[in-house]
Amino acid sequence: MATTDKRDPRVVRTHNDVPAVALRLLLDEGWEAVTPVRVATEAGYSRATIYTHWPERIDLLRDAFAQFSEMPHHEASGDAELDLRGELASFSRAMVEHRLDRALATLAERTQTNPEIAPIRNTFVADGERPMRHTLRALAEDPAAEAALLMLTGMVTHSVLMHGTPPSDEVLDAAVDIVMRGLAQRD
Repeated sequence: MATTDKRDPRVVRTHNDVPAVALRLLLDEGWEAVTPVRVATEAGYSRATIYTHWPERIDLLRDAFAQFSEMPHHEASGDAELDLRGELASFSRAMVEHRLDRALATLAERTQTNPEIAPIRNTFVADGERPMRHTLRALAEDPAAEAALLMLTGMVTHSVLMHGTPPSDEVLDAAVDIVMRGLAQRD
C-alpha cells in the first residue's frame, strides 16, 4: 500500500526551495552569504517563514548541504572493480558538475573553527562514501578497506582541489587496478 505525503504542499515546496537557494548562495558567494535574511530574499519567502522552519542558521546550512544527498551515484552491479570505477567516475563528475569541490573545501575549512559544523560534515561525507565503502568492505576488512577508500577518494579530491581538474578515466582505471591488486595480495 502506497503512502502519501500528508504535509501541506506549501511546506513541501518551502522545504525544497529554501535549501536549494541556500546551497546556490553557498557555492556562488560563500559561507557568509547564507543568512536567513539573504536566503529569504533570494528564495522569495518572508523572514518569518525562514525562521519558522530554520530557527538557527546552522539548520539552514545543514539542509543546504543535505541537497547533495540526492546526487547521482553509480548503480552497483555486484562487480567490485566495475563498481569502484563507476563510483569514482561519479565522484569525479560531481566534483565539477555539482561543485562538490567547493562544498568539501568549505566544510573542511569551517569545521576547523566551528565544531558545530562537524556533524554536517560527518553526515555529508558518510553519505557520499557509502557506496564505495560498501564495495570495499566486501573485498577487505579494516584497515585495508579504509586505506583503499582514502586512497581512491583522496586522489580525486587532490586532483580537483590542487590541480583544478578531475583525474582522467585512465588515471581512475589505474587507481582502481592498483587498489584491487593490493587488496588481492593481502589475501
